[in-house]
Amino acid sequence: MVNTPRPARRVALLPVTAAVLGLLTSCGNGTDVHSDPPVTASGPAAPARESTRGPASPAASSATGAPAPSRTAGSPGGGRTGAPPATATAAPRTTAPAATGERCHTGELRAAVGRVDPGAGQENFPVVLTNTSARTCTLHGYPGAAFVNGSGTQLGPDPTRTPGSPATVTLRPGQSAWAGLTFSNPAISEARTATPVALLVTPPDEHDPLRATWRGGPVPVSGNSSSVRLTVLSPGTGP
Repeated sequence: MVNTPRPARRVALLPVTAAVLGLLTSCGNGTDVHSDPPVTASGPAAPARESTRGPASPAASSATGAPAPSRTAGSPGGGRTGAPPATATAAPRTTAPAATGERCHTGELRAAVGRVDPGAGQENFPVVLTNTSARTCTLHGYPGAAFVNGSGTQLGPDPTRTPGSPATVTLRPGQSAWAGLTFSNPAISEARTATPVALLVTPPDEHDPLRATWRGGPVPVSGNSSSVRLTVLSPGTGP
């Protein structure tokens, strides 16, 4: 065996080392196996992503058989709404009650003349108006009155109104109000007389009269002390 001196051995290794370095250099001419180091930028951090997978498309939802979740504008986060759309419900109709407290009309009343109440040379008769309707109504003031004969002709002038304070009289169904009809006894006053068959009574603020049978005998129609007077309406059927 021949021993090679150490300097000669080092010289022999140099070509081998050079060959290996050349091989590594030739391999580095291909695609780089590393990238540049990351660059750090200043400023706010970008928002973190919860998932790299995007939302499922409607087509994908249909393929699985489950409907895609709906979103409602204005709901917090645009989340799902499980409640069905609200349906408007019409309010129940109510029937308005019949009006009450309105004026009594002629067709809702009945007229009658009560019994005579004589006194101090005067003849006094209550003229009664009764509510025959199914509602409550009112009377206020004076009624109108006129004596008529069998052919409907008026006898004597219209009665005059006795001064008084008109008040509103409320009549429930079946209730009455009355006004006093007064004249001097013709036998005392010596006024010209006539005997009517009826007294036409017109309710306050109405135009059509009611007919009440007259059984009070002769009434003054002209001459001295022939005036017939009428009072305001009061509750009830007479004094």
